[in-house]
Amino acid sequence: MNPAMRSLWAAVALLLAWRLDELAEACSCSPVHPQQAFCNADIVIRAKVVGKKEVNAGNDIYGNPIKRIQYDIKQIKMFKGPDQGIEIIFTAPSSAVCGVSLEPNGKKEYLITGKGEGNKKMHVTLCDFIEPWDSVTATQKKSLSQRYEMGCECKITRCPSIPCSINAPNECLWTDWVVEKSITGRQASHYACIKRSDGSCAWYRGEAPPKKEFLEIEDP
Repeated sequence: MNPAMRSLWAAVALLLAWRLDELAEACSCSPVHPQQAFCNADIVIRAKVVGKKEVNAGNDIYGNPIKRIQYDIKQIKMFKGPDQGIEIIFTAPSSAVCGVSLEPNGKKEYLITGKGEGNKKMHVTLCDFIEPWDSVTATQKKSLSQRYEMGCECKITRCPSIPCSINAPNECLWTDWVVEKSITGRQASHYACIKRSDGSCAWYRGEAPPKKEFLEIEDP
């Protein structure tokens, strides 16, 4: 192979290696129902973001500084979490590594789920459920106070394509994707998967708490 061809192939190999590294670093998340996000999270709050800055989070194994974005927040309500309120949220510096972008002007309210870091701090990624409060449905808002927690022992199984089914009584089949081609469809927006008195789980719709009859095996 002549020198020109060797140089060309070297350049192609370098480009491919760079692209593979880029893909390996890209953020990838499996869709989750809002109830799953609530149950998986350490902390669930309603808050405004009032400040933003880049901070140093130590060094990697090569001695290079690790950067994070720090959001200073004003917590409005805590739905799940420690007795102490949250004052600071950390996230990665870019969406490629699952960093979350929030408006720091103190005007927009958010529903935020994430992991606790102690001392009034938490960490969030693009895989957490984070929505402008105005986009959260009335049913979802009501479910944050009690109903989602009632279903944390249930399993919500996503149906990516037909056919699909559940394998155990404690599962609810999430069909928004196949029915509406959306992960923010009817079940995500208006339903919770609730555990009933016999240990089975079923979808429940409504803003009021589930009736005693539903918990004692009434069809949803």
